[in-house]
Amino acid sequence: MSSLPVTLAGVVLVTIFGIVAGLFLMGVDRICAARMQMRQGPPLVQPFTDIKKLLCKDSVVPENAVSAVFNAAPVVAFASAVTVLFYLPLGSILPVGTPIPMIGEYGDLILIMYLLTVPALAMVVGGFASGSPYASVGAQREMVTMIAYEFPLAIAIIAIAWRLAVAGIAMPFSVNTLAANPIWTVAGPVGIIGCILLLIVMVWVTPAELSRIPCDTPEAETELCGGLLVEYSGRNLALFSISMAAKLVAMAGLSVLLFLPWNLSPLIGMTGISAAGIDLAFFLLKVIVVMFFSVTLVRVVMARFRINTLVSLYWGWLTTIGLIGMLLIILDGTIAAGGCL
Repeated sequence: MSSLPVTLAGVVLVTIFGIVAGLFLMGVDRICAARMQMRQGPPLVQPFTDIKKLLCKDSVVPENAVSAVFNAAPVVAFASAVTVLFYLPLGSILPVGTPIPMIGEYGDLILIMYLLTVPALAMVVGGFASGSPYASVGAQREMVTMIAYEFPLAIAIIAIAWRLAVAGIAMPFSVNTLAANPIWTVAGPVGIIGCILLLIVMVWVTPAELSRIPCDTPEAETELCGGLLVEYSGRNLALFSISMAAKLVAMAGLSVLLFLPWNLSPLIGMTGISAAGIDLAFFLLKVIVVMFFSVTLVRVVMARFRINTLVSLYWGWLTTIGLIGMLLIILDGTIAAGGCL
C-alpha cells in the first residue's frame, strides 16, 4: 500500500491532469470540428477562458429552486467525474504500482461503470431541483438516455472481461489486468471480429455518455434552451463544465483501456520516470484519436436525434451489435477451450 502523502499527491496530480487534459481535449474538439466545417473556429485555450469567466461570476439560484440540492449537484458531478480518473491507468501510471501509486488495489470496471453514471444523475437531480420546466424535460430525457446507452456499455465491458477469464487470467475486471493483457492478443480470429463489433458499440456509446451531438437531446439548445443546465450560471455552471471535461477524458481513457492499452516505452526500451512521461504523452495521443472518431467526427456528420430515435438506436441496433459481438467472443472462448470444432 502506498503511504498517505504519496496517495494524496497522486490524487491532486490526477485531478489537475484530468481538468487540464479535459479542457484541452474540448479545445481540440472545437478546432477539429471547425476545420471540418470550413470554419476558423475558436482558439485552443477557449475552454480555459470560458471556465475562468464563469468562475469569476456569481451563481444565481432560481427563486423556486431547492437551493441545497441545486448547489450540491455540480459538486457531486465534479467529484464523481474526477474520481473515475483515479481508477484508470494513465499510460504506464497504474492505479496501483509504479512510479506513482494512486489509491490502492481497487481499480475495477464495474466500479468505473457506476461512477460514470453519477455525473449524469447529479445533472438530473439538479435539473429537477431548479424548478424550471425546460430543465425538468431535459432531466427526463437524460434518464431515458441513460437507460438506453448503459446496456450496450455493460455488454462490451462484460464480454471482454469474460474472454480474459476464459483465458485463465485472474481478476479479469481489474484495470491492471486489462492494461497488461490486451484483448486482441487473447482473442482468436472469431473473437477479434466480436471485439471489432464491441469497439463500434463503444464509439457510439461515448457521445451519449457525454451528451454530445447527436445524443444531446437532454440539453438541446434549440428546443430546451439548454435543458438540464438552463438555470445554472457562474461557479455552478463552471463545475458542470469541468465535470464534463473530466468525463471526456474518462470515457476516452476507458476505450483506450479496453481496446488500445499498449504503451510506447517498452518498444523503445525506456524505463523509470522518463518512460512514464512518454507513455502519458502516448496515452493523450490515443485519447485524442478516440475522441476524434467517437465525438468530433460523429457530431460533425450527424444531426441531433429525436429522443425516440435515440432510444431505438441504442436499445435496438447497438444492443443487437453488442450481443452479436458478445456471442462471437463466447464462441471464440469455447473454441479456445476445446469445447467445439
